[in-house]
Amino acid sequence: MIKSKTIASACFKLGGDKYMRVLMLSWEYPPRIVGGISRVVYGLAQKIASEGNEVHVITCWEMGTKELEKDKNVYVHRLHSYDVAANNFVDWVLQLNYVLIEYGVKLINETGRFDIIHAHDWIVAFAARALKYSYTIPMVATIHATEHGRNCGIHSCTQSYINNVEWWLAYESWKLIVNSGYMRNEVKRVFNIPDDKIYIIPNGVNLNKFDGYKKDIEFRRKYASDNEKIVFFVGRLVNEKGVHVLIDSVSKTLHYYNDTKFIIAGKGPELDHLKSLAYQRGIAHKVCFTGYICEDELKKLYKCADVAVFPSLYEPFGIVALEGMVANVPVVVSDTGGLAEIVEHGVDGMKSYTGNSNSLADSILEILHNPDKAEAMKKKAYEKVNTIYNWDVVAKQTLNVYNDIIQETKRINWKMPSIKEELDNL
Repeated sequence: MIKSKTIASACFKLGGDKYMRVLMLSWEYPPRIVGGISRVVYGLAQKIASEGNEVHVITCWEMGTKELEKDKNVYVHRLHSYDVAANNFVDWVLQLNYVLIEYGVKLINETGRFDIIHAHDWIVAFAARALKYSYTIPMVATIHATEHGRNCGIHSCTQSYINNVEWWLAYESWKLIVNSGYMRNEVKRVFNIPDDKIYIIPNGVNLNKFDGYKKDIEFRRKYASDNEKIVFFVGRLVNEKGVHVLIDSVSKTLHYYNDTKFIIAGKGPELDHLKSLAYQRGIAHKVCFTGYICEDELKKLYKCADVAVFPSLYEPFGIVALEGMVANVPVVVSDTGGLAEIVEHGVDGMKSYTGNSNSLADSILEILHNPDKAEAMKKKAYEKVNTIYNWDVVAKQTLNVYNDIIQETKRINWKMPSIKEELDNL
C-alpha cells in the first residue's frame, strides 16, 4: 500500500514560478546500471527534484535495495516482476510493463494525478501509454538510442519488434527528447518524425563526481608499472562500442610508445572474443581486462589514466566521454554520432576515423607524445562540460519542455481514441 502521508501529493505550482509532479518510467536506475540510461535518469530526476518539483521514478527492483525509498529528493519505486519465468527478453519486457501499469495506477489513485509522464526508451512504452490515456496525462519520451542504429539496420524478427515499439512510443509521445543532433536526424529518418516534435537536450554529467579522488600510485600499480602510460576504456563489451578497434590499435601504439598499458573495464558478450583477439595479436601482456568494476574503482581508474578512449561504431551520445573530461583525462573518441558533437578535434580532445585502428592509434600517440597539448585539451574539455553538460542546464531545458507540453495540452481537447477510431485507422 502506498501511504499518502509518506508521499505527500503537495499542491505544487506549474511553470516559471510553479512546480510540478513528474512521473518517470525507466527500467534501470542506480544501483542497477546496464547502460547510460541509469545515469541520465538519476541525474535528471535528482536535479529536477532539487528545484522543488515532486519526482517519482518507477523502475526495476535490484538486489539489496528498498522497494520504496526517498533517494535524496526523489521517490524511487522499485518493482518485482511476476514470479513467472520469461521465455525471452521481449516476454520479460511485457511482464515488466504489466507490473508498471498496476503499480502506476495504484500510485496515481493514492497520491494524485501527475502533471507529466516521462518515459525513458521503448522498454517502458506500453506502461507509459496506458497511464497516459487512463489519466489524461501528457507523455514525453526520451529515445536514448534506436534498434536500427545499434544494429545498422533491422535484421531479425526481434529487432523488427523493438523497432516497431520505438516508432509507437515516438508516435504516442507529445514531444520527443533526444540527446544529440545525430539522434535527431536518426529519429527523423527511421520514424519519420517532424522537426517540431523533437527537442535536443544533451545528457548531463555530475561535475562533482570525482571530488575527493586523486591519482593513487599504489592503486595504479595493480594495473601498470610506474613507467607505463595507461590507456583506459570503460563500457559494455559489445560490438557497437568498437573495443576490437582499440585492440587492433595496440600494436601500432606500442611500436611508437612501448611503455603503454591498455586497461579495458566492463563486461559483455564480446569479452571472450576480445581476449582471444588480444592473444592472437600477441599483445595480451599489454592489455588488462578488469571485468565489472564498482563505482569507486572506476573513479580511481579514471584518475590514474593518461588517456581515455571511446572508439564506438555507434554512439548516440557518450556519457563516459563526459566523465573522462570531468575526471581531467584527455579523451580520444571516434568521429561518429553524439561523440563527434562532444569533442572538437585537437582543442578539447582527439577524434579518430570510425572503425579505423590506425587513426585511433595516431590520436592516442598524439596525446602520449605531447603532454603540453594534452594538458591544454584537458582544461578546455572541463570548461566545455561545465558550460554545456552540467545538470543545471540540462534540467532547466527539460523543465521547459515539460511546461511547453503542459501549456499546449490546456489549449487542446485530447482524449483516448475510441475503438471505432482506432479500427478506422487500420
